[in-house]
Amino acid sequence: MVHLSVTPEVSLADSSVKIYASGLAPSQLVTLYASLTDERGVKFAARAFYQANQNGEVDVAQASALGGNYTGVWPMGLFYCLKAEKMFHRLVKRDVTGSPFYVQISLFNSSVILPLPTEEPLATCTVERWYVAPGVERIPVKSGRVRGALFLPPGPGPVPGLIDMFGGAGGLIEFRAGLLASKGFAVLALAFFAYDDLPQRLDVVDLEYFEEASRLLLKHPKVRGPGLGVIGLSKGAEVALAMGTFLKETVVAVCINGPTSMNGGSLRFRDINIPAVPYSSEKVIINEMGLMSSFGVMGDPLDAVHQASAIPVEKAQGHILFVVGEADQGLNSKGFAEAALARAKKYGRTNCSLLSYPGAGHMIEAPGSPICFISCVRGSPLPTVWGGEMKPHAEAEEHFWEEVLKFFELHLGPAGNRND
Repeated sequence: MVHLSVTPEVSLADSSVKIYASGLAPSQLVTLYASLTDERGVKFAARAFYQANQNGEVDVAQASALGGNYTGVWPMGLFYCLKAEKMFHRLVKRDVTGSPFYVQISLFNSSVILPLPTEEPLATCTVERWYVAPGVERIPVKSGRVRGALFLPPGPGPVPGLIDMFGGAGGLIEFRAGLLASKGFAVLALAFFAYDDLPQRLDVVDLEYFEEASRLLLKHPKVRGPGLGVIGLSKGAEVALAMGTFLKETVVAVCINGPTSMNGGSLRFRDINIPAVPYSSEKVIINEMGLMSSFGVMGDPLDAVHQASAIPVEKAQGHILFVVGEADQGLNSKGFAEAALARAKKYGRTNCSLLSYPGAGHMIEAPGSPICFISCVRGSPLPTVWGGEMKPHAEAEEHFWEEVLKFFELHLGPAGNRND
């Protein structure tokens, strides 16, 4: 009898699973087909073709895929390669606490590109991929000017506090905060524009807003001070660097694929005002498929204009980690990070470090979910190319995620009980 197992069947979305099939004929050709439907009704699917061993088994941790969406040995390939039927649609978990993503893994006889409705699988298994561990609490935040959602891990605390931010599309994205809280951190997923009653555009980065959010988080009885950490992607990385530079509350900053000077909007903090480098929209590249690359829009991080608008990283009292994908097509993230590192070195500072990943693109996120290479972005007239190559990007996510968790614990103290 053919048997298919995926273990564990319930796991966090950043965790690995083991896929194993047995009861097949020796050397039988089979297809493993993964699918999920997101909260907007969009289906994602991936497939890989395998040949059973002489015992009639396929162990995805050891067997080599012959074709499909990937080849070679890749235990989590079906999850990373899930692709939306709707073009340029990014998988984003919106209801983080209420439900998981359900991923159905099916085993078909022979090579099946797209299963027909009449085609019966040999076996199926459904797994749950959660973005919060059991006991993680989500609390909506609407206090003073601050808007967001606070995720608290189970247990009495106190635990390190983190602020989590995303990029130039605005709004509130919570899935990374849920996963970080599942590792034992108290995490404020912070909106800073285009959400609730916040401004729809980010013409000025008012650092007093982020200071208010930091103080609000540190006042929570479950948060261990005296300082906190911040993690941001893209525009959120720019803000995270500014927080790490100017706010005494921010003692650790992780900046993922962001500029290190003010771009598109100036920075204001009491008597400090850093002018913005205007976006050079004429440098957008549109390829033959009508896809947009904004790589050149922010210009050269080493030119005089950027130097005048650079965030003075040498003033940072805490620790800053730059994370860059060397195949980033959103901006020259490696060039920006290297400019900041050179500036810190010039002033004799040793509190900045770099994780640089060949083959990784812009959207470096928690591992175990479909990689986003192209997506539609609010405010952008065309789908945006983010860059990256499938396996190197996945490997970067796996390495980055563990390094960031260690980095926060090193400088903020141990987190609560981790759920891995």
